[in-house]
Amino acid sequence: MARVCQVTGKRTRVGNNVSRRGLPKKKGGVGLRITSRTKRTFKPNLQSIRVLDPEGRVLRLKVSTKVIKSGVITLQKGDKTITFPLVKAVRGRNRRALESIQSDASA
Repeated sequence: MARVCQVTGKRTRVGNNVSRRGLPKKKGGVGLRITSRTKRTFKPNLQSIRVLDPEGRVLRLKVSTKVIKSGVITLQKGDKTITFPLVKAVRGRNRRALESIQSDASA
């Protein structure tokens, strides 16, 4: 699954580079002419992140920056759709500290 956002489904898209020549009419010319069109790709801004899901497991996801900014993840689990807030997973000993903080907050 290369270059596909696991939440939004964004993937590489294809378009054209348009080369123009001439001076625009606005600037006193006779107008712009298109001289060539070449193929190009638009790639999504994907980042690999580690996320804590509601059950406390750590998931590694490739997500677009739009998902990171929104702070909400919506995933398909079988026939169910799960929506939960984006909480980045911490590594090692910090993870145990985070778990203790979360248990104190829920009590």
